[in-house]
Amino acid sequence: MTADTATPPAAGAACCAPLGTPSLSDDQAQATARRFKALADLHRIRIVNLLATSPEPVCVCELTGPLGLSQPTVSHHLKKLVQAGLLDREQRGTWAYYSLRRDALGGLADALDLRGEPQ
Repeated sequence: MTADTATPPAAGAACCAPLGTPSLSDDQAQATARRFKALADLHRIRIVNLLATSPEPVCVCELTGPLGLSQPTVSHHLKKLVQAGLLDREQRGTWAYYSLRRDALGGLADALDLRGEPQ
């Protein structure tokens, strides 16, 4: 056999290294999928970015200008992010203020093992 010809693996031999055991339960995987789905929108990514740079909770009225969207549209996107567990909502009188749940974003990185070393 020449060097250019590959030798097929022996019967029963593994072709690859085995995968690690899953670190997410089914419930954790579903919650993570909901969060990624909520982030799969340009405006929601921009909202998360704006909130990530704010030291204080932000009123919905402060987001309409930077996003170029109407208040009802911004509220819709905020609601989706709250439902996904990415934002906290605090009612102050007639206005709602939103802040980023940094632990939830860290959970997304953990789910993908972005902080870990390749195994």
